[in-house]
Amino acid sequence: MIDLYIERSDKETEEFLAEEDAAFLQTKISYLKDHQNEFVYFEANELNELGVDSLSIELDDVFGNYDVMLGLKLQKKQEPVMRAFLDHELNGNDIKYDLMFDQGDGLWNVNFTLNYVTDFSEDMTFDAAFRLIIQLLEQLVKTVKG
Repeated sequence: MIDLYIERSDKETEEFLAEEDAAFLQTKISYLKDHQNEFVYFEANELNELGVDSLSIELDDVFGNYDVMLGLKLQKKQEPVMRAFLDHELNGNDIKYDLMFDQGDGLWNVNFTLNYVTDFSEDMTFDAAFRLIIQLLEQLVKTVKG
């Protein structure tokens, strides 16, 4: 991965805890179960190419699911296509995702449950999870811009 930035922060205060190097990507995502007060923040060229500045992954305190949060640069009128895609691609019974358009930024605030993405496993590394998220976002953008 080129130009990758990773940091860990406190969920409650958003206080910076540590910057991580690429070796952190080999850590299992279940790290977040042992550090429930943290979220992991990523910036990468691969995200920028999809219209995403950054993304964060954290463990949901209530359901114990892995939540992905990001801002996605797509037009507001794309909402029906985005919802149809996420309804089809995410497999779960609880709330699978949340979409909200921020008029000021012109971005979609997208939150989704990583557990509901096909091929997700708690045994996967952050690298594998990141790849899975990129793959889902690539498909979403391709579908919307199709």
